[in-house]
Amino acid sequence: MLSGLQFQAAAPAGSVSPDRTDIACFIGYVARRPGVALPVDVQAALRAAGWLDGPWGRDPATLDALEHTPVVVESFDAFANLFAWDRRPLHADDDAVCSTYLGAAVRSFFADGGRRATVIRVGDPFPYLDGADGRIANRSARLHNLVPAFADIGLPDVPFDPTDPGTWRGIEQLYGLPDVSHVCLPDLPDICAVDPQAPPTAFSPPPPPETFVECSEDEPGLPGDDGLRRLSAPRSDELGFVAWRQTVSLICDFLVTRRRDVLFAGALPLALADAHHAGGDATTHAHVDLIAFLRSVGVLEPAGSLLAGHGSAASAFVQLVWPWLRTSRSDDLPELLESPDGLFAGILARNALVRGTFRSLGGTVLDDVIGLTPLPAMGLGPDSPTEALAERICVVAPEPDGNTLQSDVTSSPDIAWRFGGSSRLMAAILRAARRFGEGHAFEPNGPALWAKLRRRMEAMLAAFWNEGAFGGATANDAYAVVCDRSTMTQNDLDNGRLVAEVSVLPAAAISRITVVLDMTVGEVSAQIREVA
Repeated sequence: MLSGLQFQAAAPAGSVSPDRTDIACFIGYVARRPGVALPVDVQAALRAAGWLDGPWGRDPATLDALEHTPVVVESFDAFANLFAWDRRPLHADDDAVCSTYLGAAVRSFFADGGRRATVIRVGDPFPYLDGADGRIANRSARLHNLVPAFADIGLPDVPFDPTDPGTWRGIEQLYGLPDVSHVCLPDLPDICAVDPQAPPTAFSPPPPPETFVECSEDEPGLPGDDGLRRLSAPRSDELGFVAWRQTVSLICDFLVTRRRDVLFAGALPLALADAHHAGGDATTHAHVDLIAFLRSVGVLEPAGSLLAGHGSAASAFVQLVWPWLRTSRSDDLPELLESPDGLFAGILARNALVRGTFRSLGGTVLDDVIGLTPLPAMGLGPDSPTEALAERICVVAPEPDGNTLQSDVTSSPDIAWRFGGSSRLMAAILRAARRFGEGHAFEPNGPALWAKLRRRMEAMLAAFWNEGAFGGATANDAYAVVCDRSTMTQNDLDNGRLVAEVSVLPAAAISRITVVLDMTVGEVSAQIREVA
């Protein structure tokens, strides 16, 4: 006897254009939704990628947990069906919950224009209130789970093996995700924060003004009388910023070595000092303090002894966003604030789909942002303390039309790589070069292949030029592709190495940028140099 009949609709398998530059990857802590089987289309995708029946396949029970396994989702509902994004415990010993930062970021990504994302779950979310020294004590292990190169005393430092996907962890999964353009780690500021203080157990809101009202029953409580509103968002002290900067530097190292066509979109952590500033002139002082603080820990520019033995967060592969946002969706997060990286990735995706990835996001009005913490000064200008931040950080600030993204920049110290659109444009060019290398790895390295590469790259660059991506009055001014004996030595030819030189003049760049492409057995590495 049938107890019930259940139908499961499988999403049609659609091909993904290799030229897309809107797909983001989210890596972080979230629980698997209990009692929900893997949908048919997800199982098919995992089987096609080799996770089910391939040489690095896992048994069905292990695979069902989706830990360190890339999962493609094309809507927030598909993500929410698989992951318990809204069930992060506040304490380890009670049932109070808030939403995860990973879930909030994916939610904002789709709400603000994203159409396709890859999610990599690295483990269950840890309680927001860890207890005395809990977050600091577990920081290294949690960062290591996201970025395996972050190794400390007692943590294994396992070299990345590109031939064994079964051993990849966290950000290493990007090596096998050629369609991803941006990567976000929404839990990173939270992991690098100090232990938050629990809200007071007894809270008496200020009484409302006395007015005559009719007697009624079952009236709702006063607005704002809830634990999440009184629970502080994650804030970092100096040591937390140093750990955060180290992690961002390791992310850059991986991208430079393995995925030069991917950019990291990250949220600048809230500074612990900002919690002591509130409105008015104090907000301006908070800006000044933050600029000095970021310089001291090497985020805005290398400085001081704190950088000894550590990397820097200043890179053309990094776009940082600040401040944190109160949105129409963030009422389920501590202090009702969400990190801005998910929303930023969403408008990056929308910009790529609608206008072109090389176009600036500056001036974008964020209609669903209703508050900023801390509150930046309005607009940019020589007297605005926001100006120095906006040179290296994507700053959201109030304008008469609403809260607006004031700048679209990378954190690079080199002004030629400062404009975010230029870095995204170069990533698109590198992606095209990689596809060419992978498709022609076993062809004879000779004039016929060189001519084929020139024609393909010139056709792509001409399309970019026609859309306004490059400066210059003519195509010859805007770009050039050279691939002949002048770009290769006899040693290159003897070893089957194809070397091409692509020179472009991005529309917003101060000088021409030259990329040297070295293609060997399907691999593409790029050595970038600037020429006058």
